[in-house]
Amino acid sequence: MTPYRIHPDIRLAETLPGSFYRSQEVFDALIDGAFARCWQWLGDARTLVPKAGAVAPITLLPGAVDEPLLLSRDGDGVRCLSNVCTHRGNLLVHEAGCPRQLVCGYHGRRFGLDGRFQSMPRFEEAEGFPRPCDDLHRFPLHDWRGHLFAGLDPAHGAEAVLAAMEERIGFLPVEDFRLDPARDRTFLIEAHWALYCDNYLEGFHIPFVHQDLNAVVDFDRYETVLFEHGNLQIAEARDGEEVFALPAGHVDEGRAIAAYYFWLFPNLMFNFYPWGLSVNVVEPLSVDRTRVRFQSFVHSPELLGQGAGGDLDTVEHEDEEVVESVQRGIRSRGYTTGRFSPTMEQGVHQFHRMLADALSGE
Repeated sequence: MTPYRIHPDIRLAETLPGSFYRSQEVFDALIDGAFARCWQWLGDARTLVPKAGAVAPITLLPGAVDEPLLLSRDGDGVRCLSNVCTHRGNLLVHEAGCPRQLVCGYHGRRFGLDGRFQSMPRFEEAEGFPRPCDDLHRFPLHDWRGHLFAGLDPAHGAEAVLAAMEERIGFLPVEDFRLDPARDRTFLIEAHWALYCDNYLEGFHIPFVHQDLNAVVDFDRYETVLFEHGNLQIAEARDGEEVFALPAGHVDEGRAIAAYYFWLFPNLMFNFYPWGLSVNVVEPLSVDRTRVRFQSFVHSPELLGQGAGGDLDTVEHEDEEVVESVQRGIRSRGYTTGRFSPTMEQGVHQFHRMLADALSGE
């Protein structure tokens, strides 16, 4: 595979080339090199496994990683288990429920809700059985204020990823936000997943693409803050628009903050508005097709429809149109690489460096 190198100095750096977004080899390599090595958001624990005894099957990034997972809650909390029977690899649980045991429908192997092997018919003469590997595999799981994150083989702890969010929005009662299923959205986009993230990671395009959003945020005070494993875009409001009530001593005290846009490498977006939280998960399907899932968690319903988070559907459709246009453009034989705006594209520069590092194994 062609090595990709992004200059660490944004003033000198060039973007990833168009060939990056066209390569099936690159696309496949990033599934293991990026997605499998990072934490992925699974959803709201209260919705997925609301009580002790509840289990819920989840496919992690269907169409890309395709890892069958099983969330299981007992008196000790929530676990993330493999949803694959350790006998012959059959999928174990097909729908959410509250079973007394986990029973494989293929040959009857049984497991406790903690994933431990319990019994197996017709195995009385098997020697050295059961073994530890006959238990269901357990994946790392982190519960952040009721939001569940899992990792297949994470290269770092979840706390390191979430610390920057806590610094800015730790004053918000995120654990009290409530999922509003009526606001769930799924969009299919005819473009590479990384192009969608490129677009998200800069406010540079706001005056040109998002006229209504530009009318409520102060573009001249738009800011990007980089941190380990991700970044934050801060949108300040124009006069009269809805803003956060920041507590005394907050790092942004005195600023009229309309939105905090957090991005966690490689594909998670946590957008905080005065009304609550919108979580966006970018799911790669192919080199030119992406699925994006939105879920909204509402805290102040009276503020819905106002400010920077007032019309997310319109903003999304505007983003899709320009990202699909870029997808068509990067196929051009006349396009190679671009340059970064040092003041507006710090997040994109960071993302490209992280992608290059993931491909090189660094």
